[in-house]
Amino acid sequence: MRIATWNVNSARARAGRIGAWLDRSDVDVLAVQETKARDDQFPADVFTDRGYEVAHFGFSQWNGVAIASRVGLEDVRTGFPGQPGYGEPEEIEARAIGAVCGGVRVWSLYVPNGREIDHPHYAYKLRWLAALREAGAAELAADPDAQIALMGDFNVAPQDDDVWDMAEFEGKTHVTELERAAFGELVGAGFDEVVRKYAPGPGVYTFWDYQNLCFPKKKGMRIDFVLASPALSGRVSGALVDREERKGKGPSDHAPVIVDLDGQKKEAGA
Repeated sequence: MRIATWNVNSARARAGRIGAWLDRSDVDVLAVQETKARDDQFPADVFTDRGYEVAHFGFSQWNGVAIASRVGLEDVRTGFPGQPGYGEPEEIEARAIGAVCGGVRVWSLYVPNGREIDHPHYAYKLRWLAALREAGAAELAADPDAQIALMGDFNVAPQDDDVWDMAEFEGKTHVTELERAAFGELVGAGFDEVVRKYAPGPGVYTFWDYQNLCFPKKKGMRIDFVLASPALSGRVSGALVDREERKGKGPSDHAPVIVDLDGQKKEAGA
């Protein structure tokens, strides 16, 4: 089985590219983030026309997450236990959706950006990651053999070589000790970051800003991950970042991240 995660930065704007990528990537399950659509606006036919079942969770032109699967889509959940909200009064945002696909509990996650270190959104981000750790740990405690994939845009660069130049990030989010510690605690709860072994850095990024020619200048960040439970981690046979999808006309600013399970290792586009 081949699973993938992709922050598409607007499913409606990127519908054609999403469909073309599905045609050539041969993924069985795709976790999508930043759809920027209400449920009634989401281009579900891009997936259903290709034999995928799809579940979407979105309230407005912000955030939005989805899961598409051609190996079954069961027990769909929007939000995870303890997920915090943002604002006054606090409102739960469309940042997490989960479903069982081919026996794997897949979560499509869009972790809050944090904005600036002294911004309330930064504290919200840390609360969100802490709640995700608690929910993940509880699920593993209930069933140590559960196959779980936490997939998505985590908006954290856990290592120095996950950004092109640490000096450029001094005093900024994504690389602070607290964010990295929160990510590390999630891994410490029992989830293995399974892509890096097959696509090691430095220079392997998943996001490049649209501004200042960041992509051709190779000024990127690795912030999109697949975190696997122990039972699922043992099934991983390969992984890659499909950097080619960041090229061309009208791409997302993120590249898809692909993981192969049970010996079905393939090249991107195969």
